[in-house]
Amino acid sequence: MRRYLALRLLNVIPVVLIITFLVFLFTYLIPGDPANVILGPHAGAEQLAAVRLRMGLDNPFPERYLIWLGQVLQGNLGTSYLNNQTVDSLVASALPVTLELSFLSLIVAMLIAVPAGIIAAIRKGSFVDRLVTGTGFLGISIPAFMLAIILSYIFALNLRWLPATGYIRLTDDPIGNLRSLILPAVTLGTVLSTQFMRYLRAGVLDVMHEDYVTTARAKGVRERTVVFRHIVRNALIPFITVLGLQLGYLLSGAVIIEQVFALPGMGRLALSSLASRDYEVVTGVVLIMAVIFVLINLAVDLLYSLLDPRIRLSGGARAR
Repeated sequence: MRRYLALRLLNVIPVVLIITFLVFLFTYLIPGDPANVILGPHAGAEQLAAVRLRMGLDNPFPERYLIWLGQVLQGNLGTSYLNNQTVDSLVASALPVTLELSFLSLIVAMLIAVPAGIIAAIRKGSFVDRLVTGTGFLGISIPAFMLAIILSYIFALNLRWLPATGYIRLTDDPIGNLRSLILPAVTLGTVLSTQFMRYLRAGVLDVMHEDYVTTARAKGVRERTVVFRHIVRNALIPFITVLGLQLGYLLSGAVIIEQVFALPGMGRLALSSLASRDYEVVTGVVLIMAVIFVLINLAVDLLYSLLDPRIRLSGGARAR
């Protein structure tokens, strides 16, 4: 297991390096001149040239990339062109908001999807199954921003139970923090749960026809034990892979929700920086989110190999 873990970690290194190159390349190709962002639209040609020279903007792309990569490896993501703040400090302020929103959304999604998906599979063809399936298709069809607007209209504007926008940090007011995140988390969690329900339902249906389930029932094992120990337990193993992938997409997919509810998270920071052409911040935010996505997938892969007894690690590789 240790050898397998070491090999997986080594495989992550070239992936992260490729990500850094692509992130820097895409930012480099975005139209606009950072010197204009720093000096403003009325700057003279000499001033712009001086800034480009000082920042190394006239250097060839490979040289600029290597300089930037060296700074990143030292923990320096650069400095914002607009407010002269370090990208590290901006990310440190925005990342907890996105992580908290993603965590709460995942909890909401699991509370909805796990019981609904299991019950729908066990009672296949029943009214509950048709209801869950129909709700799943409906949830996929409704955009997240539309659901956010509907929930805000009902619970914030009409009932006035929850705030429509804004964010209160956990350290300042825990109750206020939870209230400010309920609507965004329910919005994201509800949309995500519709996908989870479909995957989990399909997984349970596949496991129900396995030989060991039939054998357990033939031995007289209680149905409740068969469902939870043999069916659900084994159906959740491939579901973990889907869960990890969706969590990665959830971190990046919270951009629209953060905009709708005015949450100062990573998505909103990236959009505002892109609109103002603050490319250093955009590069840092995209890089951090991409690395988190890779690490989540690594963690899921390792957890999957630990939970599934059918997987054997031989020579650092898995045999399925």
